[in-house]
Amino acid sequence: MTDRKRKQEPVDGHTVKRGDKDDLKYMSGFGNDFETEGLPGALPEGQNNPQKCPYGLYAEQLSGSAFTCPRETNKRVWLYRIQPSVKHEPYQEAPSGYHSNAFENIPVTPQQLRWAPFDIPAGTNVDFLEGVHTLMGAGDPCTRYGAAVHIYTCNTNMKNKAFYNADGDWLIVPQQGVLHVTTEQGKMRVAPNEICVVQQGMRFKVDVDGPSRGYILEVWGNHFTLPNLGPIGANGLANPRDFKTPVAWYEHLNETYIIVSKFQGKLFTVKQDHSPFDVVAWHGNYVPYKYNLKNFMVINATAFDHADPSIFTVLTCTGAREGTALCDFVIFPPRWAVQDHTFRPPYYHRNCMSEFMGLIYGNYEAKEGGFLPGGGSLHSMMSPHGPDAQCFTGASNAPLKPVRVADGTQAFMFESSLSFKVTAWGLKTCGKLEQDYWKCWQDLPVLFDPKKK
Repeated sequence: MTDRKRKQEPVDGHTVKRGDKDDLKYMSGFGNDFETEGLPGALPEGQNNPQKCPYGLYAEQLSGSAFTCPRETNKRVWLYRIQPSVKHEPYQEAPSGYHSNAFENIPVTPQQLRWAPFDIPAGTNVDFLEGVHTLMGAGDPCTRYGAAVHIYTCNTNMKNKAFYNADGDWLIVPQQGVLHVTTEQGKMRVAPNEICVVQQGMRFKVDVDGPSRGYILEVWGNHFTLPNLGPIGANGLANPRDFKTPVAWYEHLNETYIIVSKFQGKLFTVKQDHSPFDVVAWHGNYVPYKYNLKNFMVINATAFDHADPSIFTVLTCTGAREGTALCDFVIFPPRWAVQDHTFRPPYYHRNCMSEFMGLIYGNYEAKEGGFLPGGGSLHSMMSPHGPDAQCFTGASNAPLKPVRVADGTQAFMFESSLSFKVTAWGLKTCGKLEQDYWKCWQDLPVLFDPKKK
């Protein structure tokens, strides 16, 4: 078997297909210690760093936490690879394009904002990394506390190029087009209505089948975890068994690869004479993973009023204050609405959090007319928001019988305790910011009558 064929056929014996079905192999669980081999016996027995590794491999540890973190939050993985990742030429600063983590000296606005679907490039080849545009963010990757929201739009593969984020984790939400994600630890197929997380320092590349678009939530500081369930009990929301981590896959290619690093908010490149995807075996709990949103077990109010939208949290990244997230990833999945004596759509709200919403497909219940798949909205800290006039009138007079909500729809929210600033690309350059979004509330009627209770 030649090296090039090995790239097409994973060494565990199954072939990667580009159809609708995910034929890749995964390991189930969240936060588990995994072990996986691309060749039998490639993992050392009884130790991490033997004098000589099996098959002449190099042992390399990737740490996702401080060595002295408590055991329950300590993250690391041992990689057994053909060549160590340190073998590369010097770093060179590269153009950052519309990718930015500099949020200090840009204009601010509390205005409610909404974007039409972002354009996918046509007529020129743009790969996943080239198509990343920073929409908003807050904080500083140098101080290791903050977050950013990016939009990606692309139409071609990352060829002999890989990326790693030295600043933080990426949670990727495809909206259009399947992503074929190759990481040092294996391959993932991520379709719309699925998400994947590639954690700090992990090298990966993305191939696509055609025009693709989606959203990225980047966090600096902590890693994503499952929310605590409290009185819900042992089961519910996103169950650990539904998270999938790839099995080991490797290629042995002696070709020039460009490795792009994001470091302190800037991009750098290095050249190396071999593929970074040469990890033959690995073990540990610091891993890339994917999750299918259809597996979310919905909790909802069944008598009256609303439970808070925190019941729809898939993943959370904890913040500096107890009970307050740096960022939550929240979804609004198909479900039943059965409450009596209740205005069932989301209530009018002013929040001490920033709320960015995106739409993967369908129509969001509170604003069916203008909030479109591939677009987004931002309701900033303490800026009022809620259903538009059409939704309010309809829901206020609808018969309160059990009904299905959000069938054929998947909306989501990046909710953060940070006060986001929108980039110049988001405010002007992208050309997608709607100038009349505020008008959707202007037709709300005055219904007050002091003589009628």
